[in-house]
Amino acid sequence: MLGSQMQRRKPRILCLHGIRTSGEILKKMMGKWPDAVLEKFDFDFPDAPFPAKGKSDVEDLYDPPYYEWYQVNEVNYFNFEECIAYIEDYMIKHGPFDGLLGFSQGGMLASVLPSMQREGVAFTKVPKIKFVIIISGFVLRELKSGPPKLLVKAYAAPIECPSLHLIGDKDFLKERGLKLLKSFVKPFVIHHSRGHTVPKLDEKGLETMLKFIEKIQEMFSQDLQIALGPKAAL
Repeated sequence: MLGSQMQRRKPRILCLHGIRTSGEILKKMMGKWPDAVLEKFDFDFPDAPFPAKGKSDVEDLYDPPYYEWYQVNEVNYFNFEECIAYIEDYMIKHGPFDGLLGFSQGGMLASVLPSMQREGVAFTKVPKIKFVIIISGFVLRELKSGPPKLLVKAYAAPIECPSLHLIGDKDFLKERGLKLLKSFVKPFVIHHSRGHTVPKLDEKGLETMLKFIEKIQEMFSQDLQIALGPKAAL
């Protein structure tokens, strides 16, 4: 019984939207992906904790409300620790989650969560994140105040968490996205011709996505074998 339940369960993904958008908007943006991808996972789309404090770039495309995870200016980051506490609390209440997906500001957060778990500075009360999907993600800007305390060691060691990165040729954050890519061990990468957005998947992009999903499914199969122990061979 346990085995059949685990085999049927889809990997659960916590999806972190971009700045001044919402969980519902990210869900709609991802709706352009084929069922061959979307049906493989169980997605959860929370809203960030803070109402948007500025104009949203998607006002002409999607209705409000709009939210943001944290704030930043040329000197400091604000509400970053509160943001992390909010996400961890959400994961405790609504999890467990197997992986993360993030777009833009949410992509940056998704990229550093495995590091924070590794360093033991956050997300110690939730299961280890097994994989991340990062869309238009980026490394943090280097500010005069330095990085948030929780991220001092975020890039100190290679990030071994399996990752898939979607990077747009016309994305204004492309260079910071490529720099982030170097922090991960053996990342999967989808390059697309669009800008700072969730792109449709062309034939090559879909092929890469499905290979990444196959890798995740293999991981889950191995976890199932470990959980069942000797019974798995019967």
